[in-house]
Order: sequence, then C-alpha cells, then structure tokens
Amino acid sequence: MELKNLCEMQGISGREELVRMAVYHECVEVLGEKNVTIDRMGNVIAHKKGTRRNAPSVLLCAHMDEVGLMAISYTDDGLLRVRAIGGIDSRVLVSKRVKVGYFTPDHEPLNGVIGAMAIHQQTAEDRKSVLPIDQLYVDIGAKDQDEAKAKVPEGTPITFDTPYTPFGDGMLLCKAADDRVGCYNLLRLLHAKTKYDTHFVFTCQEEVGCRGATGAAFRLQPDIALVLEGTTANDMGDIPEAQRVCLAGKGVAISFMDNASIAHPALFQEMMALAEASGIPHQVKMSVSGGNEGGAMQRAGSGAKTCVLSVPCRYIHSPSTVCSFTDIEAQYQLCKAYLEK
Repeated sequence: MELKNLCEMQGISGREELVRMAVYHECVEVLGEKNVTIDRMGNVIAHKKGTRRNAPSVLLCAHMDEVGLMAISYTDDGLLRVRAIGGIDSRVLVSKRVKVGYFTPDHEPLNGVIGAMAIHQQTAEDRKSVLPIDQLYVDIGAKDQDEAKAKVPEGTPITFDTPYTPFGDGMLLCKAADDRVGCYNLLRLLHAKTKYDTHFVFTCQEEVGCRGATGAAFRLQPDIALVLEGTTANDMGDIPEAQRVCLAGKGVAISFMDNASIAHPALFQEMMALAEASGIPHQVKMSVSGGNEGGAMQRAGSGAKTCVLSVPCRYIHSPSTVCSFTDIEAQYQLCKAYLEK
C-alpha cells in the first residue's frame, strides 16, 4: 500500500474503519486470513511465526487513528460547533479546509472550512489570546440549523483536507503522518524474514489515551514491544538547541524515556548499536516529553521490554505535518534489521 493512500485516508480516533479495512485486507493478502484478526476494540492484529526456536515474542505496533474534530451541535445560521478528537493546538485551525464525514461507496464528504469571528471584529483584548476550539466552528455552506443538522448529524467525524505533497529536498507534507508512517512501515515489515514470533498490531484510539494498545498488549503479552511512532521535532526557527526534540532528516529517533515509558536499557542500547553497525541513520530523542503506546505495552499484564522508534515530525497534530522520507526509511530499516538479526 502506498504511503500517499494511507495519509489521505480518513480515520479519527474511534472512527478508524476506513483505515482498518484497508490495513486488514493488506495483511490478509500477505499473511493469509487465518493469521489476521480484528479484536473487539478495532485493532488489526497480524501474526507471523518466526524461524528461531525458543525466541522471545515480539510485538510491533503503530496506530491507525489521527487527530481531528467531531460535530457536536449547530448554530442558528447553520454553522457546526465542534470538539477536538486528540490533542490539537487551536492556533493552527482557523481558515483550514476540512472534510466533513467520510468517503464511502455511496457518499462523499462535505467540504468545510474552520472559521472564527473575523479579526477586524475582535477587540484588542480578544486578539491577546488564542481562541479555544469551543469558540471555533465549521462552515459547510448551510443556510440554517435545520439544513446543517440534516447533512451533518451529531457525532460526524471531521478530518483535515490536506493532499499528500512531496516538496523540498526529500520532505513530505501531509496530514496524519502521526502515525500513518508507522502503519506504512508495519505493512512493509510483514514481508520481513523474522526470526521472532511476531505480532504486527495496528492500533486504534491512540490519540485519546492509547486505548487500543492497552487491550492488545494485555491479550498478547509479548516479551518485547517496539512502538513505531511519529514524534514532534521542534527543530525549526529560533528554538534553542537544548529545546530541540529531534531533527527532521537525521534518522529514526530512538527514545530512552518519555512521559509514558522508560525504554528497557539493554533494548535501547541494542537498537543504538544495531543502527550504528547497519549504517542506519539514527538519533536519540533529546527531550523527555509526550507519551505513546510504549507506556501501555510496558505495563500490561506482566509487562514487556519496550523501545519507541519515531519519525521526527514538524507541526505534528496539525493539518500540515512535515517529515523526511529518509527518516521513514530509517525507521523501517532498523525494525527490519532487528526482526531478521
């Protein structure tokens, strides 16, 4: 499956169905129907038996969901009131184009734009603060509340309308890079000649609390868990070097710690040494910040040795995330090297 297709698919947390079915069919094509399941939470779990006897079990995961919005009510003049699904900085939202509802065989989503009170109508005091999401709306061109409600029922998912766009020197601009790049690499890794008994888990609802990963890890009880993620880079402009998290274009970011988990020391060192020996571009994530499914994997049941391998992303959780193709490739190569060593 092409990365472009994955990034342009719609799938906010709890409404991953389009991504889930595409991923499921790809897994079945590679590994066969008997080795692929969808659990009650909506995770896709693909199993591949390793070639090494008595090897530890390995779980690799990447989340299918993206941040976005959901319609919750309407104004009298037909605008949609919305709430955020996942962590979104409201500063990046005003005037951005969105798709309201999902593509299906018999339905196309509506075009919309995120709006707010016009700047020249705001008071000087208003302009000193960022408008929260509950003061923003989505305009779909409806003439009144009744038309808006008929077209967009409460609970309708809303996703950013951003085309997949390569640009610059090997860079990519898209929505949902976090974590469709991980899903893309996980699908590629289905073909690896793994020596471990391996589960490839495409999780749901990561952006609202790692809910899918919690159930999958508890069910599978792996010895080792590798999390394929996107992480904020914070490497642009006048950011002091000490505050930069990682650098886009400098390789896969190997994390020793974040706010949800601490990497198993031996596994962290093994990943660093393997990347070095294999000539795979890599870097250490320099900030102890954020959180991801490593925490869920580490604490489920009797626990697992964990390590998080991230693609640095600029403007993460926004309509226009930027990352490097070489970093995406480095994440894939390091995971492949680990599975096949």
